[in-house]
Amino acid sequence: QVQLVESGGGLVQAGGSLRLSCAASGRTIRSSTMGWFRQAPGKEREFVAAFTRSGANSYSDSVKGRFTISRDNPKNTVYLQMNSLKPEDTAVYYCAADSRFYVSAYVPQAISEYDFWGQGTQVTVSS
Repeated sequence: QVQLVESGGGLVQAGGSLRLSCAASGRTIRSSTMGWFRQAPGKEREFVAAFTRSGANSYSDSVKGRFTISRDNPKNTVYLQMNSLKPEDTAVYYCAADSRFYVSAYVPQAISEYDFWGQGTQVTVSS
C-alpha cells in the first residue's frame, strides 16, 4: 500500500508561484511513476505532469513551460513547481503513483493508469 500526502497549496495572485509537495510512504518514488493531476469545480480530473521510473516526463500543454515536476529520492517526495500562475490553474491538485514499469518514453496520463492517490491540495489563483 502507498500513502501520498500533498501539501503546499494556497491562495496566490495571478503571475505568482507555488510549490506543491507530495510525501510518499509505503513505496519509494524511485520505483514508481509519479504524477500530478488537477480538478477544477465542475470539471473532470485532468493530467498535469508525470515522470516515470525510466526518467521520461510529460506535461500537459496548458502547463508546459510554467510547471516543473521533480523529486527528492532521499526524502521520498515529489514536487510540482508552478510559476506564472493563471486563474484557470485554480483547482484541487492530486498526487498519484503508478507501480507499473514503462519502457522507452511512454508516460501514463490516464487516471485509470494510476493505482494510488493523495487527498488533494487546493490551489486558488486570483486575478
